[in-house]
Amino acid sequence: MTVSVRSREQDGVTVLELEGEITSVTSAELQSSILPLIGGTATTVIDLSGVPYISSAGLRTLLLVHRQALRRQSATVLVGLAEEVRFVMASTGFLDFFDVRDSASAVLGSARE
Repeated sequence: MTVSVRSREQDGVTVLELEGEITSVTSAELQSSILPLIGGTATTVIDLSGVPYISSAGLRTLLLVHRQALRRQSATVLVGLAEEVRFVMASTGFLDFFDVRDSASAVLGSARE
């Protein structure tokens, strides 16, 4: 079981597209894949539309991403949250750490303005 990460830079924004379940089995590999990519641009969009489930280990990974972004004076935006992922993040207070939008295109459109 793995989480795939595709990254691209568009309009000065780093977009990370994740696919798979983020669990205690996959979170360490995910963390080592995405932390070096955080802060290379002013904004990083993490597209979770391919993530149907996130465990507490996955939440910890997202918190580490948030902290890395703060250290590098970069914004982190989450997009494409499945209903279950949104529920888990809202219930634990994790949504408060992030700017959450419906899609990456909404963020990319505002970056061009």
